[in-house]
Amino acid sequence: MSKLTTTAWVAHELGLAASFGGVLFGKLALNPNLDVLENKTDRGKLLNKSWNRYNAVNAASVGTAIATWLAGRSSISGNFALDDEGNNLVRTKDALLATVAVTGLVSMLSGLSLSRQAPDGAVPLDSGVSPAPEMSDEAARLLRRVNLLGNVNIAVLGGVIAVSTILSMKANQSLRFSIASRFLP
Repeated sequence: MSKLTTTAWVAHELGLAASFGGVLFGKLALNPNLDVLENKTDRGKLLNKSWNRYNAVNAASVGTAIATWLAGRSSISGNFALDDEGNNLVRTKDALLATVAVTGLVSMLSGLSLSRQAPDGAVPLDSGVSPAPEMSDEAARLLRRVNLLGNVNIAVLGGVIAVSTILSMKANQSLRFSIASRFLP
């Protein structure tokens, strides 16, 4: 494979890793531990500032993964390089990446809406996953949506990574792919 193809593949993998790792960290480490702050509105402020800052990194990461995938898949999909199983995996990865993009975008927009429910994003929280009783119904609804979409996003990103690994393993075992990859840019 050429340096361009290798560079794109590395960028693709780093994009997936940054998105998966960042969302996983937020869901498992940041959100449930906000209760170390005594003030419930400070919890909301920290949660919203942190996630809204990471959203830019996450969007760039997912965008890079999708862009490099689309560029690479146009060279291999539907041609002799892949068998039927490989082509099915390519279509599966397409669907998973589309789901990642949609769930991520809706989650980001919902998070921005949540942060606008109070000045400086200071919505009252019991934790990053639990609204405080004094939180507005709209803010609580947005928090539940963001949490649900975040869970879906992690699961689907895990699926993308799994399919990517399977495709890589199939490529390593395929004489047809080995021949076709010599012609990739």
